[in-house]
Amino acid sequence: MPKSDKNVRRAAVSSLRAWAKGHAYADSLVERHSERNHLSSSDRAFLKTILLGVLRNRSLLDHWIGMFRKGKLDPETRDVLRVGFFQLLILRTPDHAAIYETVACARKPVQGLINAVLRKAAHCRMRLLRELPDVELPIQFSHPHWLWKRWKKLFGQKDAVALMDWNNLPAEPYYRPNLLNPPPFGSPEPESAKEAVENGHYYVTDPSTTHAPEFLAPKSGEIVLDACAAPGGKAIHLAGLMKNEGRLICMDSNEKRLPRLNENLERCGVKIAEVSCHDWTEAPPEELLEACDAILLDVPCSNTGVFRRRVDARWRIQKIDLEKLLVIQNQILEQAIKCLKPGGRLVYSTCSIDPEENTELVNRFLKRHPDFLLEKSDQLLPFKDGSDGAFAALLRQNSSS
Repeated sequence: MPKSDKNVRRAAVSSLRAWAKGHAYADSLVERHSERNHLSSSDRAFLKTILLGVLRNRSLLDHWIGMFRKGKLDPETRDVLRVGFFQLLILRTPDHAAIYETVACARKPVQGLINAVLRKAAHCRMRLLRELPDVELPIQFSHPHWLWKRWKKLFGQKDAVALMDWNNLPAEPYYRPNLLNPPPFGSPEPESAKEAVENGHYYVTDPSTTHAPEFLAPKSGEIVLDACAAPGGKAIHLAGLMKNEGRLICMDSNEKRLPRLNENLERCGVKIAEVSCHDWTEAPPEELLEACDAILLDVPCSNTGVFRRRVDARWRIQKIDLEKLLVIQNQILEQAIKCLKPGGRLVYSTCSIDPEENTELVNRFLKRHPDFLLEKSDQLLPFKDGSDGAFAALLRQNSSS
């Protein structure tokens, strides 16, 4: 067995253990464990396939494991089995490779157990796959039961199933052309995707991130606040729409995210940005009171519209977290409106598909603030629009307020 194959699977198990113990995103764990294990680009890609694949199919893998192992498993042994079952039943890796290489990356005391369980599963592979349609839907599509019940109530069973199916599709990177630094025409050789991003001609973002900036439609010369700006995808688009003229105030509550925000803005040629840290659950900086023509408020949310891209988010969010987020979202909105000039406009946006975070929150805000009007709003739903889920609402304050 090539040493690199064993290293990839060990890195996958280590990444799964780190994910379970901490709060790191899966993508960041791929980078961290690839560097730690000195993986080649091809091995790094395989590590990403295994890690995201196991997280994407976690409930189903555990269901299958439970069919062959009834006793209690320690967390590391379970993760090793998840890696093995994913290869056998999802990737359809040849039996000898999937079993031998997975057993080799386990601790010696459990290698016999893992070998026996994987061999039984390999022998029953066709039966397991044939019986898959009979598996309970949230297990079959690997989503938390509480989310499945919530979506079925909100959207109906057919659309809830379509949503879970969408979330399990691999998401291709989306490269958005930079309005401030478009790709050169007539180049003798086209840039690779990596070169185009490094040169600032494109930036990697979610396709739905254009939604909110285009709703806000900032103009050249305006004072625009991007209140929750990191990592910068929306700010770059705002600067492009402003033609790099005016003031673009970029803030974020997490100071650790500011270096990456600055780096992205600089690489993409944004000249009008002013970057600083601020927690918008607290009062705004005094110099911003009634100072802004337009505000983009892309608030922290449940991420339920982008589970396809943020594979592990479905396992992080709990029902109680949604309740806490609603409080934070309301606090941020109430503080941010203090920065609007009379007659100014604000776009409230999320990457959520949950009405409580979107239309219901906006409607409650409008009841509290009759001096604001809802000019337009839009909710993107993956099962209807074929894109990531996102919400945006354009609110305008009466000029006489």
